[in-house]
Order: sequence, then C-alpha cells, then structure tokens
Amino acid sequence: MPPASTQRGETPLMRQYYRIKSQHPDQLLLFRMGDFYETFSEDALTASKVLGITLTKRASGRAKAVPLAGFPHHALENHLPNLINAGLRVAICEQLENPKKSRGVVKRGVVEVVSPGVSLRENLLSPSRVNYLLAVHWAQKRRRPWVGVSYVDVSTGEFVVAETSPENLDSLFQSIAPSEVLIDKGLKSRLTVVRSDDFVVTPQEDWVFTQDYAREVLLRHFGTHSLKGFGVESLRHGLVAAGAVLHYLGEAQQGSLSHIRRIARRADGVNMRLDPQTKANLSLTAGARQGAGDGPLVELMDHTCTPMGARLLRRWLGAPLCSVAPIRERLDAVGALVKDESLRANVQDRLKAICDLERVVARVCTGRASPRDIGALGRSLTALPELKALLDDEVSKVLRALGIDLDPCSKTCALIARALVGIPPSSLREGKIFRDGYNEELDRLRELARSGKDFVALMQKAEIERTGIASLKVGYNKVFGYYLEVTNTHRDKVPENYIRKQTLVNAERYITPELKDYESQILGAEEELIELERVLFNDLRADVARDATRLQRTAGMVAALDCYGAFATAAVEHRFRRPVVDDSLRLRIAEGRHPVVEQTVDAFIPNTVELSPEKGQIYVITGPNMAGKSVVLRQTGVIVLLAQAGSFVPAKRAHIGVVDRIFTRVGASDNLVAGESTFLVEMNETANILHNATPRSLILLDEVGRGTSTFDGLSIAWALVEHLHEEESVAARTLFATHYHELNELAERFPRIRNYRIQVKKHDGKVVFLRKLVPGGADHSYGLEVARMA
Repeated sequence: MPPASTQRGETPLMRQYYRIKSQHPDQLLLFRMGDFYETFSEDALTASKVLGITLTKRASGRAKAVPLAGFPHHALENHLPNLINAGLRVAICEQLENPKKSRGVVKRGVVEVVSPGVSLRENLLSPSRVNYLLAVHWAQKRRRPWVGVSYVDVSTGEFVVAETSPENLDSLFQSIAPSEVLIDKGLKSRLTVVRSDDFVVTPQEDWVFTQDYAREVLLRHFGTHSLKGFGVESLRHGLVAAGAVLHYLGEAQQGSLSHIRRIARRADGVNMRLDPQTKANLSLTAGARQGAGDGPLVELMDHTCTPMGARLLRRWLGAPLCSVAPIRERLDAVGALVKDESLRANVQDRLKAICDLERVVARVCTGRASPRDIGALGRSLTALPELKALLDDEVSKVLRALGIDLDPCSKTCALIARALVGIPPSSLREGKIFRDGYNEELDRLRELARSGKDFVALMQKAEIERTGIASLKVGYNKVFGYYLEVTNTHRDKVPENYIRKQTLVNAERYITPELKDYESQILGAEEELIELERVLFNDLRADVARDATRLQRTAGMVAALDCYGAFATAAVEHRFRRPVVDDSLRLRIAEGRHPVVEQTVDAFIPNTVELSPEKGQIYVITGPNMAGKSVVLRQTGVIVLLAQAGSFVPAKRAHIGVVDRIFTRVGASDNLVAGESTFLVEMNETANILHNATPRSLILLDEVGRGTSTFDGLSIAWALVEHLHEEESVAARTLFATHYHELNELAERFPRIRNYRIQVKKHDGKVVFLRKLVPGGADHSYGLEVARMA
C-alpha cells in the first residue's frame, strides 16, 4: 500500500480505499463497489492465490495501476470460509449510503472483521462445536510468573476468565482448544510452552494488556461499578486478558455485544482434565492433534436434536465432572428418560422443532439476525410450553425442576407471532416480512402498491377499447419505467396525448402523463415499503434483544435436556447400565465392554476389572499382541469417562470412585517436527503422568519401555510400577499392559500389585485369542505365532 505522501494523482475512490486500508493494515480488506467486493495491491495478490480468482490491474488516475481481484457480492458466503481457513483476518467494507442518492464518492466503512475466532456467520461455524477466541496475559504473582487467561465464544455469549501457572498453560490450552489466540506482540515467543499449534495467533499492542484499560473496558461493557457481582474480582491477571478479548471483539464486530451478559470464573477441580493423547486414546477425538474432529465415541453418543445440545454434549464428554452430587443428578435425569420411553420420544420430538437459540440470540443482539432467524426463534418458542408440560409431572427431581424453571419467553413469542409472516424471507431486501394488520402505514403502502399494479392492467384494457389497437401492451423496464407499446401496423391509430419515448424495429413505445403519475406512486410506494419494513424489523429485533438473558437461560436448559435425552437413547440402544458413583477409591467394572469396538465385532467378550487399595491398586497385564490388552485398558477409561459425564455405561455393573484425571500412554508415535523420537515422546508422556497423577487418578499404560533395548526398557517399566506403588502422592489406580513377563515378579514383592493376563490357547500349532482377562501372569509372548498370523 503506498504511503499517504505518494498518493497524489490517485482517484478519489482509491484515496478512500487507502484511508480505510490504513485503519486495517493486518487484515484483508473486501471493498464493496456496487455488486462486487474488490481487493487491491497485496490483498489482491493474496485473494487471487487463496480463492483462485482472476488477478487484473486497475488504473488509478495519474498514479501507477494497482493489482485488482474481485468477486460478486453474492459469492461472499462461498469465498469467506476459504479466506478464514487460510488463517486470514478479513475486514468487510460496505457502502453506507445509497449510491443513487449520494454525491461524489459513496460513503464506505468496515462493518465487520471476521477471523478464525470471531464470527457470527453460520457457514463459518460448526453447529456442534464451540469456537473460542482466547487471550493470554503474562504477569508476576508473588514473585513468580503467572498467567491470566480469558476466552469467549462470540456466537453464544459464553465468557470465561481464569488464572494458572506457566507450567499448566499447555494443559489449559488443550482443554479449551481455541481457534484464535490474542497475545501482547512483545511476548509472542512465550507461546512456545503450548504444544498445539492449531490456532491463529493475533498479536496486540501492549497497552491493550494493561489493568487500567481492561477494567475500563469491562465495566463499560457490563454497565457496573465493579465485577464483584460476577465473582471474578480477585482474578486481576485474568481480567486483563478478558479486557483484551472485549477490546478485540469490539473492533471486530463494529456493533453491540449485548448478548455477552456475564463473565464466569473457570471452575478448576470441578471437571476432569483430559490431555489430547487421552482424548484420542479414549475415542473422543479422531486423532491426537487438536481439531482432528469427533472421535467414534462422540459419534456413538450423539443422539442430540439441537445444535446447542450437540455442543454441550461434547463439553460434557470432554470435561467429565469430579463431584458426586452433580454426577448423580445427571444420572437421575438420564434414568428417568431411560425408564419412560414415551416421555423420551415426546421430549425429543419437541426438541427437534427448536433452532440454535444460542447463536440466533447472539445474531439478534449484534444486529445481524435475518427475518428468517427471528421467525425460527418464534417457532422454537412455541414448542417450549408443550416441553414444559411434559416435565411438570416427571418423577425425576432434576427433570421436574428443569420443567419448572424452563421459561417459554411468552411475550417475545407472542410479539414475533403477531409481527412476522409464517416463513419470513432470508433477506430484508426481499420484503413481505410482516403480517397484514401489524402496522397501519405498512398496510396503506401495500394497498397502494397493489392498486397501482391493478390500475396498469385496467389501463391496458381501457386503452385497447378506446384506441381499437388490439395488440397494445403496457410494459415496464428499469430504463423507461412504464410505457405503452404499439406495433407499426397500428401507428396511425395512436392518440395525440401519447408521447413517443422509444423506437423499435417493429414498434413504438409511448408514455402518457397519467401513466407516469401512477408509475411514480407505485414505485414510490414500493421504495417506502422496503424502507418501512427495514425500520420495523430493526425495531422488532431490538425488542427481542431486550429478552436476551431469558432466552440464553432457556437455551442452556434446552441443551441440558437434549443431552439427557441423548445419553438415554445411547443407553437403550447399546444396553448401558447405570453406574454407582461415590467418593471412594474403588473401581469395579463387572463385564465391561468397549462401546465403540463392540460395534465392529460379532461377539464382544466382556471383562471385569476391580481396582482399590484393598483389592489391588495396580494390574500388571501380560499377553501376546492382538490378544486384547489395549482394549481392556481403553474400555476401562471410557467407562469411567462416561460415568462421570453423567451417562450410563457399557457394563453389567460398575462402581466408580470419582477419578480426577485419566492418564493414558497407549500406542507408539513420534514428533519429528520437534525432533522427538518415539522413545522420547513416550518418556515425556510418562514423566507428565508421574508429575501430575494423584491417588484419585486412573493411569492406563501400554508397553512402556519398548522404545529402547530390552534390558533398559524392562528396567524403566519395573521402576515405574514400583514408584506408582510406593510413592503415596502418585499411588493411582493403574492398569499396566506389558510384554515384559519379568514384571510378574512384582506381585510377589508388593501387596497392592496383581498379575493378570489375556487368556489364549494353542490349538494345532495356532494361537486362539479368547479375549478374556484372567488372574495370573503369562509366561509366553507367542511372538512367532502372531508374526505367522500377520
């Protein structure tokens, strides 16, 4: 972009472009020109490459021609996702006045900045996934580094603040999985402590991350004199990050953020923390990398009927509860829906009629909701009274309380029903948004427009009778407006009051003062209609926005009910049973199954696991490859995860003493980009377990030590098991699968270690896997037999 001092000779249009571009230097500027969005200079080169559109040049007065690339305005929804997926931030510059009524260059301005972490557009958001923008602020606390973190999903209004140590920042990032991260531009290098890179980093000026500015922004936004009412006042460093988030949102959205009504403290210790490896190993994600998509367990459990229910279900599965009481409440609600099939079916039928309330409310509050959005909101609200009635007599305290608290927002529902037609258009430009009778002036203009058009038809009939010209027609085009067309054959019959307007090959077109008078009335009425409907719709949208808090609360209740129904449906379809959950250190799963694996085999062999300080803290599990050791480990983790998420579990019986974290070290992988071998990755993950496990954790280890020599691997595995037994601070419930049969000797030396094996038989020189976990250690690896099978 040329500096201001070199812009002499530029056209007024290009001077306007460069002025707006200078305010958005780090964003790709889509500059609206009539029916097109244009990009210039470096932006044009980028857009041409990313979108595959033609690159040309535009002359700019006496200045040098600049690169140009553009596309029709109606193609924005197709091209914008490609720009955002390329990691770009896009500033959308619109024409702010009617070009027909403007003098000189049309007034233009940026109305929205879209980025990976900030968007309200449906085509950029997954209905089933949250989309977090996160800010991180480094500070000093008690003479040591401390980190403030805040994150928001602008599409739903969720806004959270937290503080943590630098050592725990990576874990926090993994659990939140942001799409975009804001950071002080001078501290960008500190993000190297975060292993994931599946987010866009957007540096900000250092003054954005100051306490005074953050406090000013937050208090102005919430309209309060302090933040004590939100319970976050003590998180000073986290609030600096929160201020940066609101600052960025304000610049990006260029409008109201009134749907962000509260800021909440992240409740550490309330939810189980799961690292990316554990999520992948337990089938929550499709791969170890964040953003790899849903895993088969999520797909198996997702029987939700609403988008907000789908998002909440993923949050429940990704962050199971660690407190007994709320877990039991969820289980009670799920149990009631499992027991009453009719209730479950009726509830889910009503849920299917409900739109994405959270995101529609966000678009309403930011002035981006379309007539169709408001119509969908109104239809959704009409389903709530029936849903509420279904829950009123329910025996489950949780469901009954939910039914009592569920707010159908009756006034808003009635307002929308009175205002809008049954299925409103998707755009204001299409018109015909409001019902007849909603507004007197609107009805008058509609009648005028209708009568005017009727007059044209009547006029054609009358002129044919008056002139005797049977082929006479009354037509319309954008250039001449309404006209009378007479073929040359009847030209001599044309009355004197006809004024010639256009000559065609075989006909002449005429106008009359009477026709032009009605034309001005008709066209004027149509323009007034469009403008009045725009004003009325903006007023309606503002009225609905005033009910945002109630609507958001209702959306949260609907989402929770949807998750209960989804868990109940999964329980019925896959023969899940209700687990017993308490604060003990016991873990007993009788005839447990892996819910995903059993979908792929003809007959799944269930297995029983019982871990406790009395029955055995550590299982050393031996057996050949392909026998099923890893499945036993994974299914144990999945059952614990489901139970603490509030779901029934795939087992005959299950007694789960609450687990604070599930650690897994399963499978072999390297990290070549970071220069880490398979063995180094394995040792790093094992060290993480030893540093963070507690007696309330669940540890699932598979083949630790195999990445090095047999003697060294055995020594590492032996020392690890011994440490988990002897060190009280990490004496967690552990399943340890291994090929090192020498580890069976540990059970003879330590009282809380038990030997188990996966049962196999040798028949006619072949190995038969029985998939059954039985007491005792294996003394043979069957390596040659397994290799022969492969």
